Amino acid sequence: MKGLTHIICGLGKGKTTGAVGCAVRAAGSGMRVVFVSLMKDGSSSENSMLEKCGIRLMHCDKKYGFTFEMTKQDKADITACHNKLLSQAYELCRSGEADMLVIDEFFCAYEYGLCDAELAKKLVAEKPESVELILTGHKADSFFLDSADYVSRIDSEKHPYDSGIGARKGIEY
Repeated sequence: MKGLTHIICGLGKGKTTGAVGCAVRAAGSGMRVVFVSLMKDGSSSENSMLEKCGIRLMHCDKKYGFTFEMTKQDKADITACHNKLLSQAYELCRSGEADMLVIDEFFCAYEYGLCDAELAKKLVAEKPESVELILTGHKADSFFLDSADYVSRIDSEKHPYDSGIGARKGIEY
């Protein structure tokens, strides 16, 4: 089966949820799925279910918070972590150990310079033909949009955050 590239982007809620659904479906069909979370520390509630489905999880071990809260050192540390995760994911795909690769918050890390831009582009440009690739985040650069087979935009018309309601465990994380 030829692997395609999916982009799920926009400012609305549901990008990670959509990627999780694709990962669970793929795992249910016997595919080897790797789910990489950038900008997150692995504490999101979906991770326990993804593990139960046999999905390999990769993430940074520390919570760095929002980009506007990060110190210069935090940015350097998270960038190093992201580059390590992207390099490992690239190798897993190239070695044939992954049938599907999901990189959640890929575009956030890319947009804010919290990963090596050339490595990010290489991962997409040199994706093995058999690997299904799913990338999520707010703003997708034209390079990635042009490389994609699917582009889904999730927009927000209304969100509880606008009314002062923060992220809720089990719903937003």
